[in-house]
Amino acid sequence: MEKEKDQTSEGLNQIFEIINAKGDEGEIKQIVENNKTEDNTEK
Repeated sequence: MEKEKDQTSEGLNQIFEIINAKGDEGEIKQIVENNKTEDNTEK
């Protein structure tokens, strides 16, 4: 249950980061790359 809350929180944080990037393509790519890295380390 706690892991689900952590994943939800991380997902929401990523959404806010993307919104705050306001179309900055470089920043959006960085957010996506960070997410890919986190996904690979959790497996």
